Amino acid sequence: MIAAPTHAPFPTPLDAYPVVDGGLLDTLIARAQAHPFNAVVTGIFVLAIVHTFLAARFSSLAHAVQHRHDDRRRARGLGPQPSLPAELLHFVGEVEVIFGLWAVVLLAVITAHLGWDTATHYFNDTVNYTEPMFVVVIMALASTRPIVGFAEAALRRVASLGQGSPGAWWLSILTIGPVLGSFITEPAAMTICALLLARQFYDLNPSTRLKYATLGLLFVNVSIGGTLTHFAAPPILMVARPWGWDTAFVMGHFGWRSVLAILTSNAVYYVAFRRELAALASRRAAPDVDRPEDEGRDAPPGGLLPVPAWLTAVHMLFMAWTVFNSHYPALFLSGFLIFLGFAKATAVYQSRIELKAPLLVGFFLAGLVVHGGLQAWWIAPVLASLTREPLFYSSTLLTAFNDNALITYLATLVPNLDEPLRIAIVEGAVTGGGLTVIANAPNPAGQALLGRFFDGAIHPLGLFLGALLPTIVAIIAFRVL
Repeated sequence: MIAAPTHAPFPTPLDAYPVVDGGLLDTLIARAQAHPFNAVVTGIFVLAIVHTFLAARFSSLAHAVQHRHDDRRRARGLGPQPSLPAELLHFVGEVEVIFGLWAVVLLAVITAHLGWDTATHYFNDTVNYTEPMFVVVIMALASTRPIVGFAEAALRRVASLGQGSPGAWWLSILTIGPVLGSFITEPAAMTICALLLARQFYDLNPSTRLKYATLGLLFVNVSIGGTLTHFAAPPILMVARPWGWDTAFVMGHFGWRSVLAILTSNAVYYVAFRRELAALASRRAAPDVDRPEDEGRDAPPGGLLPVPAWLTAVHMLFMAWTVFNSHYPALFLSGFLIFLGFAKATAVYQSRIELKAPLLVGFFLAGLVVHGGLQAWWIAPVLASLTREPLFYSSTLLTAFNDNALITYLATLVPNLDEPLRIAIVEGAVTGGGLTVIANAPNPAGQALLGRFFDGAIHPLGLFLGALLPTIVAIIAFRVL
């Protein structure tokens, strides 16, 4: 016989809270009074969010400390040496590690308040880490030389309609790439779009204004571009089975509006920046066909051979296996280990398999789900208390500070939601998915791959402003049409 667990139920199940007569504020106050620890864990989550907005400040301070350290060493006739305070500041300024750092604080606080058994039960048995693990694997696969080369070759044909100019590449990537998220999953689409934008656009050093406009447009387009099917976008995936939605339903209610919003936002930004996009053509060097930017690293003697079609097909099969088994970590992780062995055997065709960025993004998402899983006590009653229009805008706002998949998942726990309210929640969740780095699971992947083009760190306000217009366009597409 298995012994009963000794830990207290944590977090408190939603159905364990008493029904409160009164409004939303009365409900939240009653829940905080019944379980004061709710306010503590939410306070830690708020601090983590504030930390993400201050990440750029920490990075700037790290550079300043290192510069002063170097000046002092030069004055003494010594060579450069890393400064420990600067390295620590740089570490806490890495957006990808912030939620993990605060998860350590959360672990300590839960242990002190409720005990080690409760803390380990929550972290190990309650939190679902499937999505972070999936993102690590799909990012690593999508960034391989055969996959990026295939995507680039396909988009080159589209860009050739505009003579292969930077503007044509920009428009092709931001139009077609996000829609692919409905079929190869949003994290894979984000990875491919970010890598191609880095090579065909950001390497040309556009203005800061255009950099942020493009990043905001990318994040919003990927968030809404996954709504053509019911199995690829995390916020839709969370509700498809509980609410009985299939691809036909999703396409009819969300998909066509999303495509229209993507086309409209791209057209508006293209017109606004057409002169600068045209000027970027003069900065382009000779075209670099079918060469990922890290191809030269760890290449075998004699260089890499051209990628054969059969190898690209095998890589696509590994991606298809991962997407098909996205709910089964044992299967997609085993497939990835086999893939790593296959990549080693075919090294003459492969660039180095990049794992640092996927692992950092996975760590970011794991920290986010650890904190997000403790916010149901206030998010669920907020969603349950609103009518359709306020629900849409509240979902959009909440998404900016929580992963949108968490918002839609919590909506499935709210009883008696009618279909219009369900649709409003999902529309709001995907609409707000580009406003911040933490709003949509693929966004940290985009930041990890493109952050080097933003002078050390992506500023949250710059991202918000870049995503604001596409978000407004998406609001119009979902609420007016």
